[in-house]
Amino acid sequence: MSNLCPDLHRFANRLPLFQFPFDETRIPLNGIYILFEKGELAHGTNRIVRVGTHTGKDQLRLRLKQHFVAENKDRSIFRKNIGRSLLHKENDSFLRQWEIDLTTRSAKEKYASQIDREKRLVTEQRVTRYIQESFSFVVLRIDDKYKRLELESKIISTISFCQDCQPSENWLGRFSPKERIRESGLWLVNELYKEPLSNQDFQELSKIANEMYRGDYELPGFDFL
Repeated sequence: MSNLCPDLHRFANRLPLFQFPFDETRIPLNGIYILFEKGELAHGTNRIVRVGTHTGKDQLRLRLKQHFVAENKDRSIFRKNIGRSLLHKENDSFLRQWEIDLTTRSAKEKYASQIDREKRLVTEQRVTRYIQESFSFVVLRIDDKYKRLELESKIISTISFCQDCQPSENWLGRFSPKERIRESGLWLVNELYKEPLSNQDFQELSKIANEMYRGDYELPGFDFL
């Protein structure tokens, strides 16, 4: 199996970086986002800690706002996992309530009265603060839904197979109740240990980056091919 993880990290770290607050007009409507986390390093650069996309048409900007801004963990599994780790680290019994999904009307009718609303609000605010202060990201425009889902999965698998992409001792994910997050060093439980990127896939990512950024940014030597 070819290990493209070092090249993938160097590639991702050369893309224009976004941090909160970000200008959403610079973000494509469709694509993949790659997250870095403060203090996390691999291959001599920022370690990739999450890769994500969206299924709905033109929803990339909304997806990022659901992670960084909207205080509703039931619309963002990323937010939910950050909250899980914060609560589990402190052995906070509110974790049991945090796990309850109130997305559907029936769930709200059944469980809403059982939720400590003030504690949930405080926890959502903690999650927002942690995400906004700790994470940065890059994006790649991919309009075709099936292509971005394919490349998202392969990027995740490439990183999860890499033995050199280890989290720091202080990484918050080490306190996650989810074993797959702890063992992979990624804020993910799906698409791990599947089919990694091929050389052809990596060339495709390079082509996407060149086409996306060459006309919009003055980046000397910005050539991945």
